[in-house]
Amino acid sequence: MLIRRLVLPLAALAMMFGVALAQSKVTIAVGGGACLCYLPTMLAEQLGEYKKAGLDVEVVDFKGGSQSLTAVIGGSADVVSGYFDHCVNLAAKNQPLIAFVTYDRYPGLVLVISPKHKDEIKSIKDLVGKKVGVSAPGSSTDFFLKYLLKKNGVDPASAAVIGIGLGATAVAAMEQGEIDAAVMLDPSVTVLQGRHGDLKILSDTRTQKDTQAVFGGDYPGGALYTKAEWIEKHPKETQALTNAIVNTLTWIHSHTPEEVMAKMPENLVGPDKAGYLAALKNTLPMYSTTGKMDPQGAEAVLAVFSQGSEVVAKANIDVTKTYTNKYVEAAGKSM
Repeated sequence: MLIRRLVLPLAALAMMFGVALAQSKVTIAVGGGACLCYLPTMLAEQLGEYKKAGLDVEVVDFKGGSQSLTAVIGGSADVVSGYFDHCVNLAAKNQPLIAFVTYDRYPGLVLVISPKHKDEIKSIKDLVGKKVGVSAPGSSTDFFLKYLLKKNGVDPASAAVIGIGLGATAVAAMEQGEIDAAVMLDPSVTVLQGRHGDLKILSDTRTQKDTQAVFGGDYPGGALYTKAEWIEKHPKETQALTNAIVNTLTWIHSHTPEEVMAKMPENLVGPDKAGYLAALKNTLPMYSTTGKMDPQGAEAVLAVFSQGSEVVAKANIDVTKTYTNKYVEAAGKSM
């Protein structure tokens, strides 16, 4: 009882005078913060969810998922906000990464033809010898391109891959005809569709129906993941990050697209607010309602990579070791 009498006044004084209690510092590397596929990570910061969970989070924005992954592998960042498929790909190289909260139910990747080259390219097979933009070489956009090429009987190395980022740089490269096609994500795709009504799309995974048509089933996209040893050493931080994302997902699905957009920073929304809002309305169903990894979706990612990579196919990967739902389940109980 005496302890309570001492502690409670101290906590009250801290709140009265704005004295911040010690918070754990965590650095999250994200491969294109303006992309709506990563919105839950960015929105959690705007909603103050990281601070509520006891974290001092620094979000470092990179041009593509491969660069954010490199930051975590190299130790300059703690956690990646990126696509789960990297966890499967690196498992084949004995670099264990674990996704601990999944916020995208499907990937939202779209293969689009440049408006200036729409008459030259009619199908995926026509991409042979063409310049195709991706966020960055080695990123999920690149994996998706190679998968589509191989699925259509084309050598994945037959197209020239060029890194163009995900935001305004990608839109500019497409409109100026610097590249013939690109794998893009929203809001960039919707912005292009708004400006070019006859925009040609060769493959789309922005809806569950389209995702299942491309991959044969559900296919998880964005997640928070990191090295297995980091999770072992930082279980409290892992749980706190999970709590923040799960709370953010709950907030997203209980608010309107307009309310979500109002919380996002101006630099991420960009000048075309109408285009951003239209893209956001299309994207909202993509976000998970639970944060859980679907085991069948994880198996689908492994199956896709096994088709496109001999290294993955021969690695005998146990995909259940590339993710965990333990922290999401604990977050659900606490909520």
